[in-house]
Amino acid sequence: MDIQEIKTLLPHRYPFLLVDRVEELIEGEEITAYKNITTNEEVFQGHFPHHPVFPGVMIIEALAQASGILGFKTQGKTPEGGSLYLFTGVEKAKFKRQVVPGDKLVLKSRVMTTKRNLWKFECTALVDGDVAASAIISCMDHKVA
Repeated sequence: MDIQEIKTLLPHRYPFLLVDRVEELIEGEEITAYKNITTNEEVFQGHFPHHPVFPGVMIIEALAQASGILGFKTQGKTPEGGSLYLFTGVEKAKFKRQVVPGDKLVLKSRVMTTKRNLWKFECTALVDGDVAASAIISCMDHKVA
């Protein structure tokens, strides 16, 4: 799935669209996507100018966006159709490795549970096969008026 299709499934846009490509998606089960971390990321102007490190909260957001793509695709919904996936929680977040310019941040998310419009995902972010971060992320499918 390229960036054009991703943009039909996520309402986010620059500088907050954090998924560059989807490599694999099995509806109702799992997704593998990635974000290329470049030196041009706006966040590096302040985090940190002389030692750029991609913030952990941005990694969690990237994982939530990948999870949202999985949820949208599974349900056949889109933001244009009046649906939004809202981030409702994060549990057991762990950060094990710094993510820096030049890294390819691989985003993996697997559906744990779904109840009505609430989804729970087991997520892992990797760089060069090493775990950079992991978390359990909850999202809610919210109907927009």
